[in-house]
Amino acid sequence: MSGKPKIQQYKTLRKLAERLRNDLSDSGFVLLFAYNGTGKTRLSIEFKNKGKNGDQRDTLYFNAFTEDLFSWDNDLENDTERKLRINSESKFFNGFKELALEEKIFAFLERYAEFNFFIDYENWTVTFSKSTETNIKVSRGEENIFIWCVFLAICELTLDGSEAYQWVKYFYIDDPISSLDDNNAIAVATDLSNLLRRANGRIKTVISTHHSLFFNVMCNELKKLKHTRYFLHRSGADGYGLQKTDETPFFHHVAILSELKQVSDSGRINTYHFNMLRSILEKTATFFGYKDFSDCIHGVDDEVLYARALNLLSHGKYSVYEPVEMSRDNKELFNNILKAFLEKYRFELPELLAEKAAASNPS
Repeated sequence: MSGKPKIQQYKTLRKLAERLRNDLSDSGFVLLFAYNGTGKTRLSIEFKNKGKNGDQRDTLYFNAFTEDLFSWDNDLENDTERKLRINSESKFFNGFKELALEEKIFAFLERYAEFNFFIDYENWTVTFSKSTETNIKVSRGEENIFIWCVFLAICELTLDGSEAYQWVKYFYIDDPISSLDDNNAIAVATDLSNLLRRANGRIKTVISTHHSLFFNVMCNELKKLKHTRYFLHRSGADGYGLQKTDETPFFHHVAILSELKQVSDSGRINTYHFNMLRSILEKTATFFGYKDFSDCIHGVDDEVLYARALNLLSHGKYSVYEPVEMSRDNKELFNNILKAFLEKYRFELPELLAEKAAASNPS
């Protein structure tokens, strides 16, 4: 008996959202890791919809739709009065005008950025400034940071017992600041953890992410509080697989190896798989304290060829959303490098691989 946590299968995201709500009845937090394209954002919407009853709702959420509540007016005619417009009709902004959140927002914002802002509550717009420059258009990353800080300020109001947010029973946070660098990933995770510790179970919370460092920091920050951790993946025609990671180390890199072994066996190897393979070697090199990822294949036959191939073939900007199949020669190289790596480091690949193989070969 392996003792590995069983993978639970769910046909729909609606059923999966019900499972998360059930988990939260016994736990203050659910931490969910899933790759991009798995359905994290749609899951957050299903979770929110489960709490809707007419005009009543119970979930304050942060996801891609939250960012869409803000849109730019770039003053195309004069190119001087650039504003970020706020969709004031959303219940997200219930207490925004009355509670004047600038101070709370700035307390978070100054940790991540070096610009200032002004909220015009009459016209529901935000203008930005930096040093002596006014009405500037901040970068996309800075805009996302600002929206995230607005969300944190509203969460803080909720925890303070603000009447405008008495309806909130759950926070659902999906991929805060989707393109975080490592430094900001740690900072955002730490600030969010500090805020959630204040909740102390009063506001139940789901956090989903594809960012492995952010996930691990959240796990460490909340380890003394009762919570549940999951790895979520697609199961083809079977819908979605949910596996607990509480009893074993977080194994996203091993799950990626399972995916790579599967595509290698199937022969359907795309160009972006070289990027994934190099990423695994880099993480392994870091774990063992090696100076370079190529040290992971030191001593294997053709190690120089393999290192060159990984250097050359993993530098393209290959997208998982526009897959391009490898040439026959590159497939052979990929298979040989993966095989050599797996023979040198005897990873125990998770049930994820076995279950997918069984699903594709029902006989």
